[in-house]
Amino acid sequence: MFIGSFAEWHPQAAQLNVLAKAIAELTGASLGFLTEAANSVGGTVAGAFPRKAGLHARAMLAEPRKAYLLLHVDPELDTADPAATRAALSAAELVVALSPFKSGAFEHADVLLPVAPFTETAGTFINCEGRAQAFSGVVPPLGQTRPAWKVLRVLGTLLSIPDFDYENIEAIRADLPRADEIGNWLSNATQTPLEAPGRPSGANGLERIAEVPIYAADPLVRRAASLQKTRDAKPPAARMNAATLSRLELKDGAAVSVRQGGGEAMLTVALDAGVPDGCVRIAAAHPATRTLGPMFGYVAVEGV
Repeated sequence: MFIGSFAEWHPQAAQLNVLAKAIAELTGASLGFLTEAANSVGGTVAGAFPRKAGLHARAMLAEPRKAYLLLHVDPELDTADPAATRAALSAAELVVALSPFKSGAFEHADVLLPVAPFTETAGTFINCEGRAQAFSGVVPPLGQTRPAWKVLRVLGTLLSIPDFDYENIEAIRADLPRADEIGNWLSNATQTPLEAPGRPSGANGLERIAEVPIYAADPLVRRAASLQKTRDAKPPAARMNAATLSRLELKDGAAVSVRQGGGEAMLTVALDAGVPDGCVRIAAAHPATRTLGPMFGYVAVEGV
């Protein structure tokens, strides 16, 4: 059995992992994880998911910092809680963005440093099996643009930060952990205790279920005009089953106001028998829903 993105994005992901592990053990099945992105393990190796010290992205937004460094992100589209992201960046004293695009991070950035997208540089992905896969840029960087790692190397040197002395991509690859070292981190074991499920105290409304559509997954595909004309890139709808629509006295195709996290989005209702009763499926990572709060949580839906 596999755990996929819906479970990984959920705020109770650790509990879902515990339950999945118990089911696998009771049924004699093997348990695996379909990671959110092609380089999720690579992000762990690089320290994006701190193993010992440091804060991960959600913690850095929940505990606002004085300064933020944004690397290849559209902040309100690439984070699980756009409202919290917007609040944290607005309150920061300094926001530096490294991006190939002026849009996205521009409204939040005090300093914008142009860098090449990953498609114009070389690097390494480490997939969910722990297999390192090297890649090269498909075209040279545009003009005087440099890959982000070179810009970071210069900044690190100017600030006298140790271990920022790489000269080329081969030196970086040579510093990667060995395959057996990476394998030691790829364990599905968990020490998290199982907790009794329950609805949060005082919660009301519908529970939002969110996914990141395939052509909203990163800054490149979001800006690909041809991909944005496909069926998979249709604007998000408020998807609910027939029973939920009946209780709300709504019909398929109706216009609704969705409120969450202090924000509001105007969407169209879509009948979807695959959505559980009492839930509404609203995609994330889209300009139409960037005003809302977390990908999972309780929302208010009203007809307009």
